Amino acid sequence: MYKEIKEVFQEETFELLAVKIDKEINSQLSTKITGENLYRIQKGDELLGYVFVDKAPSKTAQFDYMVLFDKNLVVKRTKVLVYREEYGGEIGSKRWLRQFEGKKKNENLNDIAAISGATISVNSMTKAVNNLLASLGYLYDNKIIE
Repeated sequence: MYKEIKEVFQEETFELLAVKIDKEINSQLSTKITGENLYRIQKGDELLGYVFVDKAPSKTAQFDYMVLFDKNLVVKRTKVLVYREEYGGEIGSKRWLRQFEGKKKNENLNDIAAISGATISVNSMTKAVNNLLASLGYLYDNKIIE
């Protein structure tokens, strides 16, 4: 995760500050923000962006993924960190994951291409990012995050 942040933001040093959302607001979100999955990426007082790390279901297990956002909540990079299935690992390819880059908070993902043999994982990743974009949009629109 740190390697990806350094590469995307071209920064060697930064801090990750946990974003904590109270229970009442979290009940409104399709993706729950637990205080352990969404972090502000800061360099001193400057907000560089956000990183979200979570798990999503595959056919019989779960895979770990991360989404990096710029400070305007535009997707800079997605990455599958750990994939635990024999099949469907193609969702970890940079080429497929590039489809998410440039997507914005509140944007509905209806143009993500399928991968033969990875239907469940593709749908799961797409749904996870879609829900995350909606949740971040809600937090931003209600001035809970910048």
